[in-house]
Amino acid sequence: MNVQRIRRLAIVAAFAVAIFASPFRLLAQGDVVLKAADAQKLLPPAVYYKGQSASTQLRNSSGVKFADGAYVLATLVDTSGYSSDVQAKYQAYLITETPIKIGGQSLPAGVYGVGFIADDKFIVTDVGAHDVFTASSSTDQDIKRPTPLQVTTDAAGGFRLYEGRKYVTFNR
Repeated sequence: MNVQRIRRLAIVAAFAVAIFASPFRLLAQGDVVLKAADAQKLLPPAVYYKGQSASTQLRNSSGVKFADGAYVLATLVDTSGYSSDVQAKYQAYLITETPIKIGGQSLPAGVYGVGFIADDKFIVTDVGAHDVFTASSSTDQDIKRPTPLQVTTDAAGGFRLYEGRKYVTFNR
């Protein structure tokens, strides 16, 4: 009789620990969304893309610092010196120190030009302006204060990269 009570108590205790520890484990992950003031300390004032140097708009930057110390950073760029076909698809510079998935597409660590284009698409290009992939983007009509560029957490997990009301989701 005592052995059965001890066994039941152990099982109940194990379930209680599992239930109560899971939210703390999620909080302990330590992924942090960076505001512009934090991201601009890490980003350069100008970046290389397709044979030119473009000024970054550090006031319009954001990113994520993952619990393991890896970063994903994004900043809008001044594309006024580029041709109109490059300007159409290159609005921001994306730096990722770790592989991520954007809209379900795998993206290795590296430096990329990105932009929101027609037909609710998000394009990723390498620094030579060659297309890497295109993913679907969404529009968030409920966002209260759209900004030129920001990163937020996504309720379904991962993060959202916004340009105004348009966004794509990304995660590791």
